[in-house]
Amino acid sequence: MTKADVIAQIADQTGIDKSDVQETVEAFFSVIKNSMAEGDNIYVRGFGSFVNKKRARKVARNISKNTAIVIDEHFVPSFKPSKVFVEKIKNSSKVNKNKGNK
Repeated sequence: MTKADVIAQIADQTGIDKSDVQETVEAFFSVIKNSMAEGDNIYVRGFGSFVNKKRARKVARNISKNTAIVIDEHFVPSFKPSKVFVEKIKNSSKVNKNKGNK
């Protein structure tokens, strides 16, 4: 499902014009990105948490040049789903519907 699909589905369910829904969705993503860039975490009850995870400084290897490089301490964005969200997915019969077609 793409962002356009999500926008279309929200517009269909709410009756709100697609352009208004798109503007709202874009604003939501913008708020999430800007808040996390400032070091804030976002908690959406019943859905999940958007958090910054700290990665420690480490020494990595560049295999092609056989050298060691230092990767400084940094933060990466992460999403942790709520228990309600996880349970809904676990109890869904539609999850992994394409995995059996190998």
